[in-house]
Amino acid sequence: MNLLLVGISHHTAPVALRERFAVPDGDAPALLARVRSDGIGEEVVLVSTCNRVELYVATARPSAEAAAVLREFLIRDRGVGEPLGRELYGLTGQAAAEHLFRVAGGLDSLVLGETEILGQLKLAYQRALESGSTGRLLNKLFQAAFAAGKKIRSETQIQRGNTSVASVAVDLAEKIFDRLSDRQVMVIGAGDTSEKTARALLSRGAHSVIVSNRSWDRAAALAEELGGRAIHFDEWEREFAALDILISSTSAPHFILDVARLERLLARRPARPLLLVDLAVPRDIDPEVRRLDNVYLANVDDLQAIADEHVRSRRVEIARCDAIVRERVQAWIQGLGPAPRTPGRWAFE
Repeated sequence: MNLLLVGISHHTAPVALRERFAVPDGDAPALLARVRSDGIGEEVVLVSTCNRVELYVATARPSAEAAAVLREFLIRDRGVGEPLGRELYGLTGQAAAEHLFRVAGGLDSLVLGETEILGQLKLAYQRALESGSTGRLLNKLFQAAFAAGKKIRSETQIQRGNTSVASVAVDLAEKIFDRLSDRQVMVIGAGDTSEKTARALLSRGAHSVIVSNRSWDRAAALAEELGGRAIHFDEWEREFAALDILISSTSAPHFILDVARLERLLARRPARPLLLVDLAVPRDIDPEVRRLDNVYLANVDDLQAIADEHVRSRRVEIARCDAIVRERVQAWIQGLGPAPRTPGRWAFE
């Protein structure tokens, strides 16, 4: 059985392309089933986050052949028509395992050492497990990756400083506003990352939080946890005039805020800075809103600039983390019995 990976990430493609490959949670089981029914692989796990879409597959087919077929499947399945080059990458064998272990440890993230990705990997694996899409190879692989991620976080300083997307977003807010103590925050879409961002803003002194979500129960529950208040999804515009910071992370397939809509909302609002934090993939906010006065927009790619400031202080820890990855990958290989086939890498032309 061969292990292979085909994917796209923030390292190889901008959010405008990544969002076209994103797989909504509800669509994941069907995609896993298609990979298996098409005969591409016997086992498959899909990882789809704001920064990456990756398919991990165990297959009896030759690795190079299967990787090429999997690449074409992903392009076709997500409806991406134009030719692609190095935006999509492929790894096999030990190289694929090392990549996953680095992802689990936060070493391949937009923000070096961030913590959200380990939980996202566990959710992706659980979804595949429940759909019957995993087997011996991927079960052992992902369990070993989770252990490696935990070891990296407990035995190194890779998390030192602000390493989460939420913390980086708050850093940006503090650069735009003189203080956060009197700032009104709204969260549209009550997802995990938007919740953490709101909590981080409150911890730095933000005044209060309004929560709007398509599910009223989820909005009400989160608002209670944050000490804020909930509003119905179709009522968030009514609160816009008082807002200073808007965090958006819905699963909408199109922009929920474009230039025309924002211009109309700004006309009812006193002239002062407005920070829009778009954590959604596909994006919730049209990037063209940046041209409007007093409007600051940050999407998941824009946060990289601030993340780089924190990366410098953790460079010394990367070598220690890489040593843990190599050690854990070797232990995984030994646990499989016969060694997997020769590792390799494909840069698709």
